[in-house]
Amino acid sequence: MGQKDSVASSALEAGNRLKPVAVIDVGSNSVRLVVYSGLTRTPIPLHNEKVICALGKGLEKTGQLNSEGVGMAFDTVARFVKIARSLGAERIDTLATAAVRDAEDGAAFAKALEKRCDIKVQILTGKQEARRSALGVLCGIPDADGVVADLGGGSLELVQIGAGEMSEHTTLPLGLLRLSEASDGDRGRALSIINKALDKHKWVSKARDKTLFAVGGAWRSLARVCIAQMDYPLHVLDNFTLDRAQAISLFDVISRLSPRSLEQIKGISSSRLATLPMAAAVLERLLEINKPRVLVFSIYGMREGQFFKALPDNLRKQDPLVSLAEEIARGAGRPTAAGHETHEWMSPLFKDESPRQKKLRLAACLLRDVWWTEHPDYRAEQAFLRVLRLPFLGLGHEDRAGLALALYYRYGSGPSEPIIKQAHVLLPESRIHRVQTIGLGLRLAYALSAGAPGVLKKTSLKIANGTLVLTVPATDPLFKSGPFIRRLKRLADHLGLDGRVERV
Repeated sequence: MGQKDSVASSALEAGNRLKPVAVIDVGSNSVRLVVYSGLTRTPIPLHNEKVICALGKGLEKTGQLNSEGVGMAFDTVARFVKIARSLGAERIDTLATAAVRDAEDGAAFAKALEKRCDIKVQILTGKQEARRSALGVLCGIPDADGVVADLGGGSLELVQIGAGEMSEHTTLPLGLLRLSEASDGDRGRALSIINKALDKHKWVSKARDKTLFAVGGAWRSLARVCIAQMDYPLHVLDNFTLDRAQAISLFDVISRLSPRSLEQIKGISSSRLATLPMAAAVLERLLEINKPRVLVFSIYGMREGQFFKALPDNLRKQDPLVSLAEEIARGAGRPTAAGHETHEWMSPLFKDESPRQKKLRLAACLLRDVWWTEHPDYRAEQAFLRVLRLPFLGLGHEDRAGLALALYYRYGSGPSEPIIKQAHVLLPESRIHRVQTIGLGLRLAYALSAGAPGVLKKTSLKIANGTLVLTVPATDPLFKSGPFIRRLKRLADHLGLDGRVERV
């Protein structure tokens, strides 16, 4: 491990907040700033802002950047640099993509931007842009397997990923601005252009039966429309998933919605509404060509890929969910060692769990006491809602709902029990029983240890002859009395077992 890696790792172990880092994305349609809290395993945004500059408007006809957009971009980037530095950003990575890359005056614009704002601007090649998009998805889903499709204003990036690596990649001039101009807004003509472009890249049709990861603001807006049309219980875009047939059917319905109907859907800007039909056309065609098993909408993309690329190797290798849970626990003043101990202590209750189930249970154990500052009557509700709606958790919605429910049951219940129905409908009964077991186990663990590290190691759990047995030291005053006897009985009843305390 290099010195930089060691310093970063030590700072994180100590729970210190590293300096923020910023990414400015000078895109074909918008210019966006994201300031992240620091180089931790999960990119946590402190500030996120965008301005529509439409640099790529008219590029297909003139070969030049939009002059009005250039002026806006100069002012916008200057403002963004000021914000990033005011927030203490340790570094500002400024990336320019398709419009600047392809325009005849793109290089001159980038140099002028550097001089005006005292920054370094990197004009990404198509391959570099595609790679960062793929890294963004891998940042949140290390085991992602399939094709990443990132739709911007100037280009469409396609990358094949699997086993944490990238193989095939393609950059196509099918961004929404350019496609709309090339087709004069006609859907049929646009589909013809899309087909012609994709037909040259046969690997896209061969990488089928896996996952298609949709990246980009236009497709996030499309996901919002799908959620609204389905009356879906969870309004979270992160890893919102549809099977292929369901997605194609939804897009067909959406294509017939009136502008007025679309305007009533929360979270979609007027500028996005105008491009939704074209965005849907591109994605629908990709679904037909790639034939993925499922479509996953990712909130991570090029900017998160740039963030991930900058991480030291030791942090990149960490599991994003476990790392995030540890970071949240440290921020709440709860020792992570106790979370790992609780996870190990509870293991006899879960003999045949998969690696994924084991990781989710570890996350619940790490987050078990994070909401201790909330009013006792609302801890269950606050824990549940926070985890269910956390925008950058990186989990599929079923796993997200399971984790949220486990923490809900850890705190018992709350005054708004009907709210948990939105998670229950996403889970099979067997999964609900499992997360209740985790929650009740966490309640028992806290009754024994008060959340302090080292205490649970003095005790043990086991299931023998139809009985849940809790073994405690006979002479230790910690275990002479307390609520743990009542909570042991509650857990045993849930499991259909007798409960017994064994003092040795």
